[in-house]
Amino acid sequence: MATISHETTRRSLHRVAAHVLGRRRFEVSGHFGLRASPGGVATPAFGEEPEAIRLSGVWLVRELGGLSAVTTVSGATLRDLVGFAGADVDAPFSAGEATPPLGDVDAPIELDASATGAIAQWFGLGWRVLDEVLASLPASAEPATTQLWPEHFDAATHVGLSSGTRVNLGFSAGDDFEPEPYLYVGPWTPERPGDPEYWNAPFGALMRSSDIGAGADAGRRCVDFLLAGLANASHTA
Repeated sequence: MATISHETTRRSLHRVAAHVLGRRRFEVSGHFGLRASPGGVATPAFGEEPEAIRLSGVWLVRELGGLSAVTTVSGATLRDLVGFAGADVDAPFSAGEATPPLGDVDAPIELDASATGAIAQWFGLGWRVLDEVLASLPASAEPATTQLWPEHFDAATHVGLSSGTRVNLGFSAGDDFEPEPYLYVGPWTPERPGDPEYWNAPFGALMRSSDIGAGADAGRRCVDFLLAGLANASHTA
């Protein structure tokens, strides 16, 4: 049996997050932002019942009112999963310019359980870190609600600086620019003040998951990296 790569799993989860979870929430509520959840990602509760769709490991769960239904993602087609979620795979849907293409909606989806778990853990770490960073900021920063965006498949928020500009803070599962999971700081303006060595990406700065390491201090290193970015972005000559 062929080995399913981390990148294949990431791309598959990205498609499902956008075209199953995001699509269904959008059809009902007009919103498509997601959240990290145990074992994966999920919609917030939406609709009158209410309803939630979530990825839990290699399973897709639909919770409607007081009932829950579960189906497997591995081996299912995107058409199967969209139908299970109660959405319409043929309806136009976009979460932005980087929304992953539908692709072959009748081709079986491939997931590696270990890679799926690693991506879920990454988003879980990201949510905890972003909460800690936001808790340290003054109310004047007016942080945006942290969401897992199905367009880019990243967990992100943005905060305001005393200068009036805003800065993106986020955790990406990886993309065409950097296939490895990474966290990032992205000022909304082109200026890159403070330590020039900090700014190591076209959009600002990033730290790869392999540079963070494991252990109890991983979260602390992430928090420190994001706070350093805000300090640099706030620097004035």
